Amino acid sequence: MRLSIDHRTVYRFAVPQARLVQMLRLTPENSHDQTIASWRIDVDCDARLRTGRDGFGNVVTMLYAEGPVDGIAITVHGEVLTSHSDGVLHGVHEPLPPPLFLRSTEATPADPMIAEFAADAAVGALSPVGALHRVNAALHAQFSFDCGRPVPGRNAAAAFREDCATPRDMAQMFAVAARSMGRPARYVSGYLHTDRDGEHRPTPHGWAEAHVEGLGWVGFDPCSGLSPEEHYVRVAIGLDAASAAPIAGSRLGDGAEELDVDVVVVQED
Repeated sequence: MRLSIDHRTVYRFAVPQARLVQMLRLTPENSHDQTIASWRIDVDCDARLRTGRDGFGNVVTMLYAEGPVDGIAITVHGEVLTSHSDGVLHGVHEPLPPPLFLRSTEATPADPMIAEFAADAAVGALSPVGALHRVNAALHAQFSFDCGRPVPGRNAAAAFREDCATPRDMAQMFAVAARSMGRPARYVSGYLHTDRDGEHRPTPHGWAEAHVEGLGWVGFDPCSGLSPEEHYVRVAIGLDAASAAPIAGSRLGDGAEELDVDVVVVQED
């Protein structure tokens, strides 16, 4: 499948800022299951861009802009070729050992209610990966889908007590559930082609991966209750959504900011 991606993020500041520093996790990499045909990042102001990697091995672009800056638009455009993989990762750069992803974070704290939910969902599973699929399907059935922006600061435990959940919430809940079962799990940020079901999601997508001995890392998306396939473009990983966020950084200056994000993913002929 050939997917075309346009991702635009616009910041507007009430007061011109003296300096901006942003970490952009916006660049996917080649693997056995996705090939980057083209990819570029553009900004609409005078800025320095430097490419490197973060501690999880993600490709990052550091953006430095000197003020006064009253706004900035960051635009991504690319095309990616994807293939079917049954959700199993192949040929992915892995600098860290799987047990590191057993760690909890403020956004993914160990939670007894999620652990009990996972244990109940996994009853009757014939294999570790089967148990994870059951948990994934159970989370999908448990929550109404919210395609809006996540509530700032809401962690997986708090989200689990609500009736509806965003992709970020559900992926972080899955990570907590998998870790409660002794399975390393992590958050994944990327893109999802959803025009096939008539639904436009204006933000990057998030799902989870869990490590299974004998298989390696396997993707799970509680939003669909299935594993990610050729409709997905994988970009970055982390222990939680914050450590895989597409854009993170700081600014030197006072005043409020407005944020506008739009993502369009189209299947090319």
